[in-house]
Amino acid sequence: FCAQHITNDPALLIKIRTTNEEVARALLKHSRLRVITNNLQVASILCENPSVELIITGGVVRPVDRAIVGEAASDFVSQFRVDFGIIGISGIDADGSLLDFDYREVRVSQAIIENSRQVFLVADHTKFERKPMVRLGDVAMLDAFFTDRTPPQSVLDQIEEHDVRLYVADAD
Repeated sequence: FCAQHITNDPALLIKIRTTNEEVARALLKHSRLRVITNNLQVASILCENPSVELIITGGVVRPVDRAIVGEAASDFVSQFRVDFGIIGISGIDADGSLLDFDYREVRVSQAIIENSRQVFLVADHTKFERKPMVRLGDVAMLDAFFTDRTPPQSVLDQIEEHDVRLYVADAD
């Protein structure tokens, strides 16, 4: 349901994560998208829509998830300014910290956040209070958070404190 909040004709940065691949599938109904991604799966999905202008970052390909990570990917992302940055995450700590397992992936995420007018986090409930060790930032960096279940109260408090729009799939 994240795709419902994206109008036609925007520029987007879409990060790796399987949830973002579902967002890409939903975006197939949109027209005139300009998408930059470090996710070969997202690129493959969006190639089905001929009105999408698709740009893929350079960098090191991680075979397990076909993610492109590393300094080349983050440097490439930093060349753009887009309407929407769509990110995923491996964990959201009770204090609102956004966490991941791979520091190279975090650098790409930080570049997406810094170069997006609006930042959307898409993450399912399994990420709540999970504790990977690499800190990306915190929920204050987000404009909207899309998830499938209501977050724990500690995370909700952070979302409310920082005026992040929360969309819960089963609540709609």
